[in-house]
Amino acid sequence: MIARSSAVSRLIAIRMNAGEDLLRALEAAVREQGVRNGVFVGGAGSLKSYRVHVVKTTQLPPGETLFEGEEALDILTITGAVLDGRVHAHVTFSNADKAMGGHVHEGCRILTFGLAVLAETPNANLADWDRMGELKP
Repeated sequence: MIARSSAVSRLIAIRMNAGEDLLRALEAAVREQGVRNGVFVGGAGSLKSYRVHVVKTTQLPPGETLFEGEEALDILTITGAVLDGRVHAHVTFSNADKAMGGHVHEGCRILTFGLAVLAETPNANLADWDRMGELKP
Protein backbone atom coordinates (compact mmCIF):
# COMPACT_ATOMS: atom_id res chain seq x y z
CA MET A 1 0.00 0.00 0.00
CA ILE A 2 1.24 3.46 -0.83
CA ALA A 3 -0.31 6.70 0.37
CA ARG A 4 0.78 10.14 -0.76
CA SER A 5 -0.57 13.44 0.38
CA SER A 6 -0.84 16.60 -1.63
CA ALA A 7 -2.63 19.85 -1.28
CA VAL A 8 -5.20 20.55 -3.96
CA SER A 9 -3.82 23.49 -5.90
CA ARG A 10 -7.05 24.19 -7.76
CA LEU A 11 -10.40 22.77 -8.78
CA ILE A 12 -11.05 22.76 -12.50
CA ALA A 13 -14.64 22.69 -13.76
CA ILE A 14 -14.94 21.08 -17.19
CA ARG A 15 -18.11 21.75 -19.21
CA MET A 16 -18.89 19.55 -22.22
CA ASN A 17 -21.41 20.39 -24.91
CA ALA A 18 -23.96 18.18 -26.65
CA GLY A 19 -22.32 15.73 -29.05
CA GLU A 20 -18.83 15.95 -27.54
CA ASP A 21 -16.91 12.79 -26.71
CA LEU A 22 -16.47 12.54 -22.93
CA LEU A 23 -12.96 11.05 -22.94
CA ARG A 24 -11.62 13.39 -25.64
CA ALA A 25 -13.04 16.41 -23.80
CA LEU A 26 -11.43 15.36 -20.50
CA GLU A 27 -8.10 14.80 -22.26
CA ALA A 28 -8.31 18.20 -23.98
CA ALA A 29 -9.09 19.97 -20.69
CA VAL A 30 -6.16 18.26 -18.96
CA ARG A 31 -3.81 19.35 -21.76
CA GLU A 32 -5.22 22.88 -21.92
CA GLN A 33 -4.94 23.35 -18.15
CA GLY A 34 -1.50 21.73 -17.92
CA VAL A 35 -2.50 19.16 -15.30
CA ARG A 36 0.06 16.42 -14.57
CA ASN A 37 -1.63 14.76 -11.58
CA GLY A 38 -5.10 15.00 -10.10
CA VAL A 39 -8.34 13.25 -9.25
CA PHE A 40 -11.81 13.56 -10.74
CA VAL A 41 -14.11 14.27 -7.83
CA GLY A 42 -17.49 14.28 -9.56
CA GLY A 43 -19.56 14.84 -12.61
CA ALA A 44 -23.08 15.24 -13.93
CA GLY A 45 -25.02 15.60 -17.16
CA SER A 46 -26.31 13.10 -19.66
CA LEU A 47 -25.11 10.72 -22.36
CA LYS A 48 -26.64 9.65 -25.66
CA SER A 49 -24.16 6.79 -26.14
CA TYR A 50 -21.72 4.89 -23.98
CA ARG A 51 -18.65 2.74 -24.55
CA VAL A 52 -16.97 1.46 -21.38
CA HIS A 53 -15.15 -1.62 -20.15
CA VAL A 54 -15.24 -3.53 -16.89
CA VAL A 55 -12.97 -6.29 -15.59
CA LYS A 56 -13.93 -9.77 -16.78
CA THR A 57 -12.50 -12.32 -14.31
CA THR A 58 -10.95 -12.55 -10.87
CA GLN A 59 -7.75 -14.01 -12.38
CA LEU A 60 -4.74 -11.78 -13.13
CA PRO A 61 -4.62 -10.24 -15.58
CA PRO A 62 -8.41 -10.00 -15.42
CA GLY A 63 -9.06 -9.06 -19.05
CA GLU A 64 -11.91 -6.74 -19.87
CA THR A 65 -15.42 -6.79 -21.27
CA LEU A 66 -16.29 -3.86 -23.52
CA PHE A 67 -19.93 -2.84 -23.73
CA GLU A 68 -21.59 -0.04 -25.61
CA GLY A 69 -24.97 1.27 -26.60
CA GLU A 70 -27.12 4.24 -27.51
CA GLU A 71 -29.84 5.55 -25.26
CA ALA A 72 -30.64 8.54 -23.07
CA LEU A 73 -28.75 8.22 -19.76
CA ASP A 74 -28.05 10.46 -16.79
CA ILE A 75 -24.42 10.78 -15.69
CA LEU A 76 -24.36 10.04 -11.96
CA THR A 77 -20.65 10.65 -11.48
CA ILE A 78 -17.27 10.84 -13.16
CA THR A 79 -14.32 9.51 -11.15
CA GLY A 80 -10.74 8.52 -11.78
CA ALA A 81 -7.43 10.30 -12.00
CA VAL A 82 -4.91 12.14 -14.12
CA LEU A 83 -1.70 10.13 -13.88
CA ASP A 84 1.35 12.02 -15.15
CA GLY A 85 -0.87 13.77 -17.70
CA ARG A 86 -2.80 10.64 -18.73
CA VAL A 87 -6.57 10.47 -18.12
CA HIS A 88 -7.89 7.32 -16.41
CA ALA A 89 -11.61 8.03 -16.06
CA HIS A 90 -14.66 6.04 -15.02
CA VAL A 91 -18.30 7.02 -15.44
CA THR A 92 -21.48 5.83 -13.76
CA PHE A 93 -24.76 6.43 -15.58
CA SER A 94 -28.39 5.37 -15.33
CA ASN A 95 -31.83 5.33 -16.88
CA ALA A 96 -35.16 4.59 -15.18
CA ASP A 97 -34.39 0.84 -15.00
CA LYS A 98 -30.69 0.40 -14.27
CA ALA A 99 -27.35 1.95 -13.39
CA MET A 100 -24.15 0.97 -15.19
CA GLY A 101 -20.64 2.22 -15.59
CA GLY A 102 -17.02 1.44 -16.17
CA HIS A 103 -13.73 2.66 -17.60
CA VAL A 104 -14.40 5.37 -20.21
CA HIS A 105 -13.51 4.74 -23.86
CA GLU A 106 -14.04 6.97 -26.87
CA GLY A 107 -17.70 6.76 -27.83
CA CYS A 108 -19.33 8.16 -24.69
CA ARG A 109 -21.20 11.06 -26.29
CA ILE A 110 -22.80 13.89 -24.35
CA LEU A 111 -26.57 14.34 -24.78
CA THR A 112 -27.50 17.66 -23.11
CA PHE A 113 -24.33 18.74 -21.29
CA GLY A 114 -21.53 17.20 -19.27
CA LEU A 115 -19.78 18.54 -16.19
CA ALA A 116 -16.67 17.11 -14.53
CA VAL A 117 -14.70 18.49 -11.62
CA LEU A 118 -10.96 17.82 -11.45
CA ALA A 119 -8.85 18.46 -8.33
CA GLU A 120 -5.24 19.08 -9.29
CA THR A 121 -2.72 17.46 -6.90
CA PRO A 122 0.65 18.79 -8.07
CA ASN A 123 2.71 17.32 -5.20
CA ALA A 124 1.53 13.72 -5.63
CA ASN A 125 3.13 11.89 -8.54
CA LEU A 126 0.54 9.27 -9.53
CA ALA A 127 2.29 8.20 -12.76
CA ASP A 128 1.89 4.40 -12.54
CA TRP A 129 -0.88 4.04 -10.01
CA ASP A 130 -3.23 2.32 -12.48
CA ARG A 131 -0.66 -0.25 -13.61
CA MET A 132 -1.01 -3.84 -12.41
CA GLY A 133 1.75 -5.02 -10.10
CA GLU A 134 3.44 -3.76 -6.97
CA LEU A 135 4.61 -0.15 -6.78
CA LYS A 136 7.48 0.90 -4.57
CA PRO A 137 7.15 3.99 -2.37
